Amino acid sequence: MWLSKVEESTGEPIKIDWQPFSLAQVNSDKDSDVKLWELPEVVDGTDKTFLAHMSGLAAKRQGEEAFSSFFMALLRARHEDKKDLLDPAVMEEAAVTAGLDMARFREDSADPELLKDIGESHTIAVEEYGAFGVPTFISESGNATFLKMFIPPDEQAVEIYETMSKAMNEFAHVGEFKRPQPPWPHGVI
Repeated sequence: MWLSKVEESTGEPIKIDWQPFSLAQVNSDKDSDVKLWELPEVVDGTDKTFLAHMSGLAAKRQGEEAFSSFFMALLRARHEDKKDLLDPAVMEEAAVTAGLDMARFREDSADPELLKDIGESHTIAVEEYGAFGVPTFISESGNATFLKMFIPPDEQAVEIYETMSKAMNEFAHVGEFKRPQPPWPHGVI
């Protein structure tokens, strides 16, 4: 949502290659050798843990613009409308809102190969970049940075983006920048 504000303010697209990362896997109480995307109930579709990831990857198969539209519709559904991302109807609604080819979206969303893609993406994020949460950005220089924030006011969106991008890309010696919580800084939320 924040990055869309930056794009609107600058008139320039922000190029991000969004990749799946499983918070369910990171936070799982199962043995670390158990990969959630390989569980039978996930593979057969009765467990919807990876529904949003699979839907996003299905949207990506229709092109970058289709994915971007779907992703924004899904973010609005979750963060503005407080909808459940484990609900297939929410995925359908986001796909319709994004103008996706619905027959293709439904077919692609059910492709079990997507679970392999999710697993591979997650594994690379953890093993190569040390990712532990979302969003983790990989800058042009290869630095990985987890960034936790709320949607800023319109008048600060671009400045925060430019500042954070510079810090994430250029300052490899900064290991962590964190505000004590709770509470979040007063007046922010």
